[in-house]
Amino acid sequence: MSVVINRVTALVEEKLDGTDLFIVDIKMLPNNKLMILLDGDTGVGIDQCAAVSRHVGFHLEEENAIDHAYTLEVSSAGLDYPLKHQRQFVKNIGRTVIVKLNDGAKREGKLLSSTENGITIEETVKEKGKKAQLIESELSFNQIAEVKVTVSFK
Repeated sequence: MSVVINRVTALVEEKLDGTDLFIVDIKMLPNNKLMILLDGDTGVGIDQCAAVSRHVGFHLEEENAIDHAYTLEVSSAGLDYPLKHQRQFVKNIGRTVIVKLNDGAKREGKLLSSTENGITIEETVKEKGKKAQLIESELSFNQIAEVKVTVSFK
């Protein structure tokens, strides 16, 4: 299956060349759904997803690259999908994120910055008997299991 994923990756990159879009993930799910998740520095539109889908679907069929029935789904990486790429972190600076650490702990705060080594968040810390205060926490990527953007309805 990695041969198919490699071919799909090449096809998607070919179609995205010259745009601000990038691949977040490509995977074949057990139910034979080929899922392509995209993101962009200014978001991803449905027309862009449709263009990638047509391009990839046409070439996969033309080349008979997948020898069984499958469903092709191209979409943006939604808020429920963890941030994976540096560009996604930069794009979401200023938003509230939930960070799951490798030790199982969770941290929540405003994403202040991102480097190739980690992120800085501003979180509210309340110690017993004291007033809550905002502190900046630097978290390295080797400490982090997952980072997701939260949605606030305030």
